[in-house]
Amino acid sequence: MLTAEQKLKERIKELTCLYEVTSLIVNCDYDDMETALLGIVQCLERAWQFDEETYVVLSTPDYFIKTEEKGEAYVFLESAITVFNKPRGEIKIGYPSPKYQLKDFLEEEQQLLDNVCLKVGNLLERKEIKEKEEHIRRQVEQSDRLRILGEITAGIAHELNTPLANILGFTELLKEHISDDPQALKDLDKIITNTIFSREVVKKLMFFACEMPETREVINVVEVIEEAINMLRTTLRQNDVSCAFEHSENTIELRIDKIQLTQVVFNLIVNAIYFAPPKSTISVSLRTEKENVILKIADQGPGIPEESIPHIFDPFFTTKPVGEGSGLGLSVVHGIVQSHQGSIEVTPNTPTGTIFTLQFPKI
Repeated sequence: MLTAEQKLKERIKELTCLYEVTSLIVNCDYDDMETALLGIVQCLERAWQFDEETYVVLSTPDYFIKTEEKGEAYVFLESAITVFNKPRGEIKIGYPSPKYQLKDFLEEEQQLLDNVCLKVGNLLERKEIKEKEEHIRRQVEQSDRLRILGEITAGIAHELNTPLANILGFTELLKEHISDDPQALKDLDKIITNTIFSREVVKKLMFFACEMPETREVINVVEVIEEAINMLRTTLRQNDVSCAFEHSENTIELRIDKIQLTQVVFNLIVNAIYFAPPKSTISVSLRTEKENVILKIADQGPGIPEESIPHIFDPFFTTKPVGEGSGLGLSVVHGIVQSHQGSIEVTPNTPTGTIFTLQFPKI
């Protein structure tokens, strides 16, 4: 039994611990959580009756902090850290065994530990809320930038359409009148090729700006993907690359815009062809999973540099050399997928290459 003086001393230690823990939490820098949690662990170590032999361990999925060990085996007092009503870790406070037993802990010490775990849980909740608010803020800012960019882009696309059509038309007329100059015909063919390329860029701009009409209907996605791959057979053959398409069922239906889905598949496979080495295979797989339809397109190219991954869906960002990419293909893909309440993510392939994984909600 503790004397009245010992009880008072322990009570002062407990109150001091609560005060110090509260101060650490109030002044916590969410970018340096580990320092705050280390301070809390040290406060707990000092608050226990046999403080010189106390060993404290705080563990969560993101943090593991402990004090200096005083032995090899321990008897522990434990309490769970709960975040949003779900267990997210624990704090354990131990004495070396067999010198001490569970009965050597004070009832008040369990209450103190429970209180501290509650405060730590609240701290982790506030950190998650702050991170979510920051994420939402960045999304809103990005959305505003994309909306403004979309408006500008739509205007540019409309302004370019007419002159490009005129260039193409008049160049075709010139070819009919110049038949005896091979070099001039070659030059005119270059103009036509570059004009068609520019017109495709404009088309992508209009997709990005959501200026293309959209018609959603229930379609068999398997057939759309097969058609897109067949359109690229010549390009695949020219690059000495093969494309394998696997699907879990012969009929997988989605309510989606057929032209836009074709654009998505076309862009991703064209990208894969560009980076795929000769004799390699581009793998396309389609399957249903719970409430989603999963489409994966994997290549065996060099992969995307880690520093580029956060930007690959940004408009006008490209890892291709100047003149070989508009930087709009993946932006268009991202926009179309999102407009259909889907998601897209990029991961490394094994042993080399890139995998694009798209998810669309079922009908």
